[in-house]
Amino acid sequence: MQAEDWRADRVGSALRGENPTVLRRLDAGFAVIGDIQFLPGYSVLLTQDPTAQRLSDLLRAERSAFLSDMDLLGEAVERACRSLDSAFRRVNLEILGNTDGFLHAHVWPRFEWEPADLVGMPVWLYPRERWSEEQFALGPQHGVLREAIGREVDQLRPAR
Repeated sequence: MQAEDWRADRVGSALRGENPTVLRRLDAGFAVIGDIQFLPGYSVLLTQDPTAQRLSDLLRAERSAFLSDMDLLGEAVERACRSLDSAFRRVNLEILGNTDGFLHAHVWPRFEWEPADLVGMPVWLYPRERWSEEQFALGPQHGVLREAIGREVDQLRPAR
């Protein structure tokens, strides 16, 4: 698989150690930082089961582990974002599955500096161009954020 092809198989590339967005492997999945960072700290929990398309595809114990990992990643993003931006408000957690055919959960940090007409609305109402603007693409400028989220994951894991 070529370097850019990891996006075509995010779960498989994470399992093979080829997905550059992976922050940490968790009990039931992978904590990854989002490709787009118009809300800095946006992260995703990917399932470790490449056949799982929805939460109900997992056995009950696996579902619980996935949801626990989602909670852990959500808290890690919350802590990291709060420490890096005093305008941090909250984290939104979502399992949608309408576009990508693999189980995943979105972790969206929300901030006071967001536009007034969007701050209290679902993140999906942001203009489509936000999702592809180069200025918001994941890159080296997000190194401190990546490290902060990873460090928080590490600190939260032993307490589980």
